[in-house]
Amino acid sequence: MSVDAADTPAITAEAAQDRAAPASPAPRHELAAVDPATAPTSPAAPASAAAEALVVGGLQPFTTIDYPGALAAVVFVQGCPWRCGYCHNPQLQPRVKPAEAAGPGWAALRPWLARRVGLIDAVVFSGGEPTLDPALPAAMAEVRAIGLKVGLHSAGIYPQRLAAALPLADWVGLDLKAPPADDTAHDRVTGVRGSAAALRRSLALLAASGVAHECRSTIHPALHDDAALLAMADALAAAGVADWALQICRPPKGSTLAPVGAGWPAAGLVERLRARCARLILRDPA
Repeated sequence: MSVDAADTPAITAEAAQDRAAPASPAPRHELAAVDPATAPTSPAAPASAAAEALVVGGLQPFTTIDYPGALAAVVFVQGCPWRCGYCHNPQLQPRVKPAEAAGPGWAALRPWLARRVGLIDAVVFSGGEPTLDPALPAAMAEVRAIGLKVGLHSAGIYPQRLAAALPLADWVGLDLKAPPADDTAHDRVTGVRGSAAALRRSLALLAASGVAHECRSTIHPALHDDAALLAMADALAAAGVADWALQICRPPKGSTLAPVGAGWPAAGLVERLRARCARLILRDPA
């Protein structure tokens, strides 16, 4: 799909949901591409060789659900080391070279985004796991330089890289996979041993950063019993996180997870979770 700057970006597959986004994760989007031959040049777009190394797996030109209260474009960064069983974007998991990625290069996106100023409010970097890419801070800085807000979806996989990105972010959606203190439960969701330790460090960094944020969780009864959900709520309250978004898992084709029946989580459990959270957000199935 080619996007010309003279066109108003179309909403593509916005009703489909993927990550507990909002990241979180989080919504699922059709991946669109910008054709370098049709992307206009703009003197307002600052150039950075570092940003051009960003490996872009796809683009959502226009969304109302990935940055709270803002119209945004979503840049999907290629690569993620975790293997969550409910992931709807497995094509974004492998880390590839920029020329092998399905999305447009940053050199094509840069002028296109500059021409979106006034049409959108923000650019959200999602994935995959965007903090995996060393070029992320440079790309975020370019977006800020043209006057757009910067959103970031992350699972907290790389705490040090998240710390470097936080000063450049206006809002962050952090995926919470399981109770932070439960290493076994976290590993069962991500498919990677020891994954909870990184999440704990990232959650502490985000809570202390002063950057607006929410935590998001895609939940399934086979992965999250009542005790796990209550422990997640308690952990977020203890960390000072005000907003927690829950989405019922909609297993993708080929998943070993069974479809979630109606009525889960039970109304009584939802009320117990609400009592622990400053703001509990229930979103459509993901």
